[in-house]
Amino acid sequence: MTTHLSTADTATTPKSNTPFQPSSPSSALPTSPSSMSSIAHATPPRLFTISSRECHMPLSLSRPIDEPLYTKPVHSAFIGTSLEADLRVHDIILLFMCGLTSNMCVNMTVRMAENLGFEVFVVEDVCATLDRVGPDGVRRRAEDVHAYAMLDFCGEFCIVVKASDVQGLLGN
Repeated sequence: MTTHLSTADTATTPKSNTPFQPSSPSSALPTSPSSMSSIAHATPPRLFTISSRECHMPLSLSRPIDEPLYTKPVHSAFIGTSLEADLRVHDIILLFMCGLTSNMCVNMTVRMAENLGFEVFVVEDVCATLDRVGPDGVRRRAEDVHAYAMLDFCGEFCIVVKASDVQGLLGN
C-alpha cells in the first residue's frame, strides 16, 4: 500500500518573500482519501505567521476535508505524531512526499522516513521553498535552494520524481 504525504508547514507562504511555487499542483498526484495524509505545524514556524497579512494559502495546497491531518511540533512529521505507527498499522511502506519547505520540513521528514525503513519518493514539482540568506549574507533564490534540497535527497534518502511520473510508479 502507498501513501502521499504533504508536509505543508501550515500551508502558508509569505507574500513579502516570493516563494518558489510548485510547477505542479498537489492535485496532479493520483489520490484517494484513504491514501492521503496532510501534515502541519502545531505552531507556525518562524518563517510563517498565520495571522499576518504577509501570508496566504496557495489554493493548490488546500487539504481535502476527509484527509487525515497530523499536527507536528517540529520539522519532522515523525516526531510527536502517530504517523509512523499509523503507517505501520496499515502496512504502508511506500511514501510519496511533497510540500513546503523543500529544504526544511520536507527534508527532515524524508530523511527520517528513509531511516525508519520506508521507501520514499519526493515529488519535486509539488514541493516549494523560499529565498534564503546564507551565513555569508548572500541571498539564495528559492529555485536554487529547492534544487539543492533535491540534490541532497537524490539517491541517498529517496528517489526524486515529477508528478507526471507518479501514476506509472504506482502501476496504474
